Amino acid sequence: MTSGFTIIRDTAPADVIPRGGVVAMGNFDGVHLGHRAVIAAALRMARLRAKPALAMTFEPHPRKFFSPNTPQFRLTDETGKLRLLAGTGLAGAVVMTFDATRAGTTAQDFIHHDLIERLGVSAVAVGYDFHFGKGRVGSPSLLVSEAPRLGIEVDVQPHVDFEERPVSSSAIRMALAEAQIANATAMLGGPWFVTGEVIHGEKRGRGLGYPTANIHLDRDCGLRHGIYAVRVGHGKGKDHRRFDGVASFGRRPTFDNGAPLLEVFLFDFQGDLYGAILDVAFIGFIRDELKFDGAEALVRQMDDDAACARIQLAAAPDAFPKLGEIG
Repeated sequence: MTSGFTIIRDTAPADVIPRGGVVAMGNFDGVHLGHRAVIAAALRMARLRAKPALAMTFEPHPRKFFSPNTPQFRLTDETGKLRLLAGTGLAGAVVMTFDATRAGTTAQDFIHHDLIERLGVSAVAVGYDFHFGKGRVGSPSLLVSEAPRLGIEVDVQPHVDFEERPVSSSAIRMALAEAQIANATAMLGGPWFVTGEVIHGEKRGRGLGYPTANIHLDRDCGLRHGIYAVRVGHGKGKDHRRFDGVASFGRRPTFDNGAPLLEVFLFDFQGDLYGAILDVAFIGFIRDELKFDGAEALVRQMDDDAACARIQLAAAPDAFPKLGEIG
């Protein structure tokens, strides 16, 4: 247990699994508003029972198992997802390995072995579209039909809408691909963020007066290339600090048109961040990536971008994802 958030994996001994708990089930990519409705239902049922509420999720994402060679733009990697779940008030998460054995487990075996025998759940919360078990034949209606015989309660949450369409991870991916940051933020219930280690780059920004913290994102990241207003988190606990900034994600067409890279300039910061782990939250979109005739034209545009970012960030003073500690 770390910071009150328990992570239960396949190898966890039985004595660390809280019996009678309430489980919110889902893939939880992004932990968006639809997911949060399921989590809220689990928390309500847990409070009534004086039992812990846990999320149950699967790693790797089932899509990655079934289509390993297809690009998969995840909104959150495993660690990011767990940090978001830890920030919801849940007591912990059950992380189940999704492999050939899991893919071949029938829905009935999953219910009886995993939910009842191993976890000893007293209640389950799911979304209206959650499916599980071999061939995805397990459904909310199956859980509801089995509940009386198993002596558990099942809460099925309807879809949560944004602009008259259901909130979904795929809708958020599409919004990020189109740089619709406000829409993505609304569906997530907070800014989308990435986490990465600051690496050494070409140090061109330093010569231009804009030294940047460079971070490689996942190769399947589908965020639109461009310039963004960002808020950056650094450190943990009482040492956690936040900085406003402006960032470029793309291939640097003015210079080398290389592999995509996130380059973050922190306002009002002095120091060395090489090797540091940063959380970068995307607050607003400024413009598409452009190719400039030379450094002078680029710097003029960077000055304008920084000014625009400050305006956007001033309008969103508290915007940052609510993240919990997981160790």
